[in-house]
Amino acid sequence: MREIITRFAPSPTGYLHIGGLRTALFNYLFARANNGKFLLRIEDTDLARNSVEAMEAIIEAFKWVGMDHDGEVLYQSKRFDLYRTYIDKLLDEGKAYYCYMSKEELDSLRESQKARGETPKYDNRYRDFKGTPPKGIQPVVRIKAPLEGYIEFNDGVKGNIKVGARELDDFIIARSDGSPTYNFVVTIDDALSKVSDVIRGDDHLSNTPKQIIVYNALGFDVPNFYHVPMILNPQGQKLSKRDGAMGVMDYKKDGYLPEAILNFLVRLGWSYKDQEIFSMQEMLNFFNPKDLNSSPSSYNQEKFLWLNAHYIKEKSNDAIEILLQEFECPKLPSTKRDVLYAALKDRVSTLKDFASMAREILTPPSIYDEKSLSKIDEQSPEMLKKLLDSLKNSSLDTPQNCNECLHHFMEQHNIKPGKFMQPLRLALLGKPGGIGLAEAIYIIGKEDTVKRIEKFCKLIIS
Repeated sequence: MREIITRFAPSPTGYLHIGGLRTALFNYLFARANNGKFLLRIEDTDLARNSVEAMEAIIEAFKWVGMDHDGEVLYQSKRFDLYRTYIDKLLDEGKAYYCYMSKEELDSLRESQKARGETPKYDNRYRDFKGTPPKGIQPVVRIKAPLEGYIEFNDGVKGNIKVGARELDDFIIARSDGSPTYNFVVTIDDALSKVSDVIRGDDHLSNTPKQIIVYNALGFDVPNFYHVPMILNPQGQKLSKRDGAMGVMDYKKDGYLPEAILNFLVRLGWSYKDQEIFSMQEMLNFFNPKDLNSSPSSYNQEKFLWLNAHYIKEKSNDAIEILLQEFECPKLPSTKRDVLYAALKDRVSTLKDFASMAREILTPPSIYDEKSLSKIDEQSPEMLKKLLDSLKNSSLDTPQNCNECLHHFMEQHNIKPGKFMQPLRLALLGKPGGIGLAEAIYIIGKEDTVKRIEKFCKLIIS
């Protein structure tokens, strides 16, 4: 039985997006669940379009989500000499050849084929060329594809795939500058790394017959293929940034947790019974690429936020405090911190929102909600001034004491909560809604609570 070896091979021409991370996750789970190997390869043969920043972001994203890989990261740009030996091997064995067709000739051929209603493709004119090469043409290298029969393979998601040889041409494996092409180097790397299973997006499906031709020409074992449908937006169209599809590290900046991202992605194209929440161990226990869906999955931002909120609630306060450092969230004594975090955990979906709400509570309001302000009646200033006396003479060292102080004040002055709480909330927080007032007073502290009420009273009296 072959050892399960999978790989993820992004191109560093752009930042790693969630579709790519989902592909990596499926490969990672299959390898780790079977005590196999998960490899990371950077496909950086496009030297003109490569981005060092994008390459570093790919590595950073893997570290952030905790998906470790086996061995060193393999960079294709450092293996050109190796690829050349295999190109020479195919040339020496008569399985590949130099093609001297100019770009103008190729363009002319395609135009004439289109005019006849044919599929444009190279016509193999140099396949068995024995003459003198034309001058001034730097040749490409083409592989000799089968002229008859079929390229056939069983896809773990799509089922049996059969492509007629006549639909293919002798495709290029080395450009005129000597650089190898994508389908060639992918095959070499997968074969030499002994990759047993390739899980990737179905946008690569059309590449697979070409890669199988290379495998066969070099006598390599052909891996198992699983082509996963793309992630679509709710309207069934290609996912874009407008739908929430960002670079993976952008989700970190927006306050998402890696556990939530992985849980969200694993459910886009795979399921296990009716379960929605999966720990990494559960993913490893249950994942099987044979269960991958054959139909596209839909990106659901509400579900993503729901999952993220779940994992925030699951975090310890110590862990959250460390995570919030990146969002410039003020630190508090542990007793006040625990009260604040407990109040916010039920109200936020991201760490960014968590930090923002915490800052709003801990920072005296500079502006007040106009709609709420317009509802303040003439009795409110006097009522709040009386409250100040009560607060100054009360112990506010626990949320319970703060709560008792407020209720005692309302009972003492026969004030209904609705009439009392709204102006007090506006004075302390500057807006309606938010955490409980007793908790807010305890977190803000007696001195700052008094200052905020005094400032608000001056505002509404003037």
